[in-house]
Parts: sequence; C-alpha cells; structure tokens
Amino acid sequence: MPSLGSFLLLATFVVCSYAAAASVAGARRGSRRLIESGIGAFYLVAALMTVASSVIIHAFVTGNYQIKYVQRYSDSLQPLFYKITSYWGGLDGSIMFWVFLLSIFGSVAIYVNRERHRELIPYVVAVIAIVEMFFLFLMIVHKNPFETFLTAGPTEGRGLNPLLQNPYMVIHPPSLYTGFVGLTIPYAFGMAALITGYLDDAWLRAVRRWTMVSWLFLSFGLTLGMIWAYEELGWGGYWEWDPVENAGLLPWFTATAFLHSVMVQERRGMLRVWNVTLVIISFFLTIVGTFLTRSGVVQSVHAFGEDPQLARLFTVFMVTILTVSFGFVFYRLPLLKARNELDSWASREAAFMANNWVLLFGAVFVLFGTMFPTLSEAVTGERLTVGAPFFNKWMLPIGLALLLLTGIGPLLAWRKSTLVNMRDQFMWPILTAVVVGAAVVAVGVRVWSSGLCFALSGFVVGTVAQEFIRGARVRQGTTGTDVLTAMIGLVSRNKRRYGGYIVHLGIVAMFLGFAGEGFKRDEQVLLKPGQQTTVGRYTIRHDAVRVTDDGQKQMITGHVVVFEKDREIARMYPAKWFYRKHEDQPTTEVAIRRTMAEDLYIVMPAFNLQDQSAQFQIVVNPLVDWIWAGFGIMALGTGIALLPERVLSFAMARATQAVATASLVLISTLLSTTAVSAQHSGSAQMVPVVPRNSVERELQRAIICMCGTCGRQLVRDCACAQAAQMREEIAHLVNDRGMNKDQVIQYYIAKYGSQEPLAAPLDRGFNRLAWLLPYLVGGGAAISVGFVAVRWSRGQAAANESTPSLDREVESRLDDELRDLD
Repeated sequence: MPSLGSFLLLATFVVCSYAAAASVAGARRGSRRLIESGIGAFYLVAALMTVASSVIIHAFVTGNYQIKYVQRYSDSLQPLFYKITSYWGGLDGSIMFWVFLLSIFGSVAIYVNRERHRELIPYVVAVIAIVEMFFLFLMIVHKNPFETFLTAGPTEGRGLNPLLQNPYMVIHPPSLYTGFVGLTIPYAFGMAALITGYLDDAWLRAVRRWTMVSWLFLSFGLTLGMIWAYEELGWGGYWEWDPVENAGLLPWFTATAFLHSVMVQERRGMLRVWNVTLVIISFFLTIVGTFLTRSGVVQSVHAFGEDPQLARLFTVFMVTILTVSFGFVFYRLPLLKARNELDSWASREAAFMANNWVLLFGAVFVLFGTMFPTLSEAVTGERLTVGAPFFNKWMLPIGLALLLLTGIGPLLAWRKSTLVNMRDQFMWPILTAVVVGAAVVAVGVRVWSSGLCFALSGFVVGTVAQEFIRGARVRQGTTGTDVLTAMIGLVSRNKRRYGGYIVHLGIVAMFLGFAGEGFKRDEQVLLKPGQQTTVGRYTIRHDAVRVTDDGQKQMITGHVVVFEKDREIARMYPAKWFYRKHEDQPTTEVAIRRTMAEDLYIVMPAFNLQDQSAQFQIVVNPLVDWIWAGFGIMALGTGIALLPERVLSFAMARATQAVATASLVLISTLLSTTAVSAQHSGSAQMVPVVPRNSVERELQRAIICMCGTCGRQLVRDCACAQAAQMREEIAHLVNDRGMNKDQVIQYYIAKYGSQEPLAAPLDRGFNRLAWLLPYLVGGGAAISVGFVAVRWSRGQAAANESTPSLDREVESRLDDELRDLD
C-alpha cells in the first residue's frame, strides 16, 4: 500500500503536468482536441487524488504503522473517527489533503464554467494545475506521507496529539483548507483573463460565487478555531492573535474587500485594477498562511514545526506568484482602464473604497505584527514577542471603523447622494444609535470601547431594519400582499442585497460578543473541599477531586457546585486528562455553563490529591455566545446570497429553510452546556500561586511563558511547570522584594538577555517601528486614497462641464434609478 500511494502521487504529478501543457498548447494552437484532452487529464487528477486519499485513510484505519506518518499520528486505541481525521493531523497529510481539495474544487469549477467561458478555461486549468504541481512536488521530494521505515516498523503508533482529539479541531482545518483552496479558483480565472485579454466583467461573474463560498468556509474555520481555543486551551478567551490564527485571518480581510469592491465594478465599471489586485493578493495570502504554518518562520502552538528547506521552497513559489501575476497586471493596464470615475465622496462607491482601505490596512497590520519578531531577529539578532496587547490596541479602532462603515454603506446612493436623500436615510439609524448609546450609559456601562460598539451596533441594525421595512412596504403596495409575504418576495428578487444585509446582522451579533470582553471577570483561587468563593453573581464551592480511568487516559476531575442567590444552579466538572502515550501533555478540560447573557467558565489548572485542594480559574464571559450565534446568522445570509437569481420564491424558501436548519444545528452544537479543552501542562501536583494584588495580575498578562513548548502563551494562561515557577517568581519579586511593574519587567529582560519574555515590545529603538508603522501606513494610505478620489472627482467635474445639457438630464435620470438599486 505505501508503494501504491507513492506511485499515485508521482502519477498525479505527471498527469498534472500534461493537463497544464495540453491546455496551454491547445489554446495557443486553437486545437479543441488538445484543450479537451487537458481538461480530461485535469479531471483525472481529482480521481487519482481521491484514490490516494483512500489509501492513506485505509492505512490509518488498519493501523499500517510501517508508514511513518500513520505511526506518528494514530494508535490502536484511537477512536475510528479520529483515525480517519488523522489524515490532515500532520504536515505531510495536510499538504496532500490540500491537493485533494483543490483537485475537487478545480474540477467542479471547470465543469460548471466550461461552456460559458471557453476562452478562459484552458488557462484556468493550467494555473490550477501548476499550483497542484507545486504541492505535489513538495510531497514527492520532501514530505511524502507514504514514506516508510527502512527497517521493521513499530507495532504501535504514537497517537494523535490530545489537543487535536476534539470535534471542533477535526472540522477546523478542513474548513480553513477549503477556504484557502477555494480562493485559488478566482485567482485562476483572474490570471486567465489577464493572459487572454478578455478583461470584461464576465470573469468576475465566474468567480464571485466561488469567492463567497471560500469566504464562508474561511469564516466557518476561523469561528471553529475560536471555539476550539475557548474550550481547548483553557485560558478563558477565544482569540490570542497567535501567528497561525492570524494566517487564516489575512485572506479573510482581502476576500471581504473583494466581495464589496466587485459590486462597484459591476455597477459602475470602476476599480478594475484594484479587483484584479485583490484576487491576486487573496490567493497570495493563502500561500503565505500555509508558509507561516508549515515553515517554522513563526513560533506558535498550532504550527507543524520548523523546516528550513520547506521555507525556501515556499519563498521561491511566493516570489514567482507575485512576479508573474503583477507582470501580467502591468502588461494589461491599458485594458483595465476604468469606464467611470468617482462622481462624489457622498456615494456608495466612496463608502466601499473606505471599506476596502480599512480592510487592507487591517491585513497589512496583522501581517506586519505577525512577522515583526522574525524581522526583529534578522535586523537586531533579538527575537521579540508581539502578543495580544499590541494587536488589541490597534485592531480595536479598525474593528469599530468597519462596523461604522457596515451601517453607512447601504444608506448612500450610487454615484451621488443629495443632502435631502442623506437626511432621510440617516435619520432613523442615527436615532437608533443615540437611543442605544443612552441606554448603555443609563445601565452604568463605563467601558468606552464596549459602549461605542453597542451604539454602532444599534446604528447598523437600524440601517438594515430600515432597508427591509422600506423595501417591504414598496413591494406590499405593488403586489397587495401582507408584510411578511412582501418581505419574502423582496429577498427572493434581490438575494445578494438582502442576503448581504443578513450577513451584516451576523457581524453585529459577533461584535456584541466582542464588546462583552470589556465586562469580563477573571479570578484565580485555591480551594480545599468545602471552601467557596464568589465571582460576580456566582458562588462556587469546591467539593472534591476524584480519579477515574478509561484505559486510554487517567482523568482527574474537580467537583464544583455553583450557587446563585443561595440557590444551586449547576454542578460543574473541570478536569485534567493524562493520556498514557502523551504523559507530558495532559489536557485541561473546561467546564462551561452557557447562557446568551454570559458564560461561567471554570478551569482546574492544578490540584493536590493528598489534601484534595485544587486551583481554579473562574471566568465570567458576558455575551460570548453571541459570537457563535453571529456566525450562524452570517451563514444564513450567505446561503441566501448564493442562491441563483433564477430560483423562484418557493425554491428560495425551501433553500433558506435548509440553510436556517443548518445554522440552528451549528448554533445548538456550539452552545452545548459542557465542553472539553486541552493545554500543555507539567506537574499535576504543582498548585500555581494565586495573584494577590493588581501588580501581579498585570505582570502575568505582560510576560509570556519561556518553556518553549506551549506556544509562548501568557504566564497567566499557561499551565506548564515553567509558567508556575514564573508566577511564583513574580509573586516573590512583587511581595517580598517590593518591586513595581517596570522593575520586574527590567528584571526579566536582564535575566533572559532580551525582550523575548514580554508580550509586547517596549516602545524604544528598533521596536519603535512596530508602534509607528501602523500610523505611517494608515496615514499614507489615507492620503493616497484621498488624492486619487480628488483626482477622480475633479476629472468628473470637468467632464460634466463639457457635457451637453441633454446628456446631463439623462445622467440625472440614471442617478435617480441607481439610487433604487443595490
């Protein structure tokens, strides 16, 4: 079987090469037979990769430990479900899974579009085949998942990492891979359009849905990653700005920008160069994300490890992508000239431009912050840490700006909004924002960022509600139906527009969850049986620590009773699991009591079996479940927007019901009452020191664990022995030696000889670049956008002066009609 698998990979590479060569040769010679031969070979690639995937899955299921990859990531005691999903649990298999997904996606895309875009298809086949060839080459020469032991193989496997034995983590990688792979399709069509010169809007129509599907899977994968971090890593949060998390976020930013800017090109014939650039950058960032995850350039708990040779191969591939892609863009610039210019800053086009600028700035900033430790090491020889405090400082205003633009865009008309139109459109959304803001202040909210987020959320909800109500009333007047039927008909006639509004409501729900972070309560306590503590409105009593065993692992479980107003409301069971084949990686099992208002989140980082005492981290997370619900709403809206325009209302209702059912299933799954989690740990008997004052708490959030195995988590969050020792040391420095925060930070810099233990670089020397660059890039981009917009506006004004009055009257009528369109 290993030989068969290796042969299949080699055969796939050969067939891929033929598909690319035959398609290009057929297009150049005008030979339909050659093109069809290339397309057939492309379909064969999908068939071969399906067989190869079946071979590797069979090896996992049957326990063929002669294959190194199977031996590293499975064992005989592993449940069948996790044996199958071990396919993508490691570096070698994940590359193979990538090629498999791309072959399936590519085949579907070619089959769907082969008649409508005949002139593009040969080059689409060639581009996708070349991308597949690169990953196949990696497997054949460097990372063969079918590689075997030279001597007799082990009789038992090591088993999948306990961190990955979780349903969310099983689904999370395929979802992200699908999003990444899906963005190859728009790139292939974009490159085909550049190569052939067929740069009308037809290629956009071919890729818009693929981009939307990829965006949905990226969103799903990122959301699952957040849930996994929330329930697996046991630190009470869901997003730590880890480099691998950031790698998945980068193409999400640019794909979101493209989905908005493509509407400007469709409606107004503008931003043609920009849209091609976004397609290229989105694909490029998927390769960057793959590079960051698999090369070892960045340090992360999620990374596959360090591999310099793989890093060099990826670097060559990425340079080739940029050189070839933008070479064709420059070559085709005359054909990419915009048909119209910006008429007014008070227009939907201008709002989309601002939206794109903020999204691209967010992507550039996240990429810079992710790569800054590597850049610092290359320039100064000192590797720094850029952690959550740095990212949160900058992404907060970016997020609020995007939320504001989410509400502004739909209120503006295409081409130009008059003052009267703006007054009528903005009155109710602004009034809603003011009412929500006043209510937030009245209930005592004093966290400015959360309060502003609530007010802006009210503004967006007011915008969406107004669009639905006004549209339904107009349709009700023309059809004579009731309001509900009119609204359903409204959505069915303009699915992209109103599906997009529903997506915006999902974004609002997620932002409400983010805003709840401002009211988070977090306490660490050491309790003996019978002792209790109070956090917020909850009283938590520790009853016992008990030991059980299921053959695969030993489970140490804390038994906790939760009271509210002297009434028992829940029994919760935080635990630690010790897998026999991964004794150095016990998993921390989180107990969560979920409500839409807040989660009660309890972790047992350590315990002592002799006296039954246990260390508990107790977190109250307000509104966090709105994040997961928000994605369900986004999925519903995206499903509606993806429906074909020819689908009638009845079909739309059925499809929407299916999407709604899927969304509700997802939400109910995510909002289950209990959850499990995992994090690297050291000694089970070591009870960490509980912080006694605010200085200790601040330092535990400012210093990272230096054990080298936990992904550089904060000392406060990491449960390993090294982190426990560092917490003890911080307590000693603050309480016994009387040091303040700055003195302790200087102590750790002197101890480790660098700023590596700090969660954010100090604002001095070369580090100042990390703090200044966002200002410089943001300001420079704003000036550039403003300069271009002014030039467009002046050019259009000059054109208007030379336009006869009759033509201006026609354009005025066109303006009125465009205001009613999406």
